[in-house]
Amino acid sequence: MEHVNGKTVVITGASKGIGAATARVLAEHGARVVLAARSADALNVLAEETGGIAVPCDVADYAQVAQLMDTAGTVDALINNAGLIDPIARLEDSDPDAWSGVVDVNVKGVYHGLRAALPRMAAQGAGTVINISSGAATGALEGWSHYCATKAAVLSLTKVAHKEMHHKGVRVMGLSPGTVATDMQREIKASGINPVSQLDWEKHIPPEWVGQAIGMLLGPVGDAYCGTDFTLKTNEERALVGLPPL
Repeated sequence: MEHVNGKTVVITGASKGIGAATARVLAEHGARVVLAARSADALNVLAEETGGIAVPCDVADYAQVAQLMDTAGTVDALINNAGLIDPIARLEDSDPDAWSGVVDVNVKGVYHGLRAALPRMAAQGAGTVINISSGAATGALEGWSHYCATKAAVLSLTKVAHKEMHHKGVRVMGLSPGTVATDMQREIKASGINPVSQLDWEKHIPPEWVGQAIGMLLGPVGDAYCGTDFTLKTNEERALVGLPPL
């Protein structure tokens, strides 16, 4: 991953899970990581570990995201990772305020990141955005109306941003990792709704694998996936990352 050495990478949802694992992987290869999340204490611990910069930030608030980019300065890459799935509920039982809160983070948070980072990248003539996607973007799962709808919206944002920005040297792509061993899977398990909640913990991939995939996509291999989702659910794409087959 020589291509990340010395690059500034902004990671949202960085306090735990995929975000924290990605920060560790990229920092190990010389990236300057700018860590954003609402959990300031966890961010500070991770910043000390990785040599990164902790920026408490709620991605649902555009002003905070704009300040995040100002703090980062040069933004070589943005990993739009912040996302929610809780509370899981069937449509007839769902809480409208909670449902809207997921939209604020999962969709508006990604839009805010794009809106704040893309002009900077265009001015530089280079940059990469990776939006964390999901198989839920194209599939329906019981109890996941909020997650399926928001991840479908993120995939559309990826496509539109690519169409608008690729000729300016800015790459935008998605990453659909499959099920990952994070707190989100514990929330899914506790819901008891749909087949994903029935999976054994051993079926989920470690978040470090996702970090490795992100690091790979930040390099030239990512060119082939602009405007679409890269997935870790095929042996061909796992091989590109150097991961074991399914």
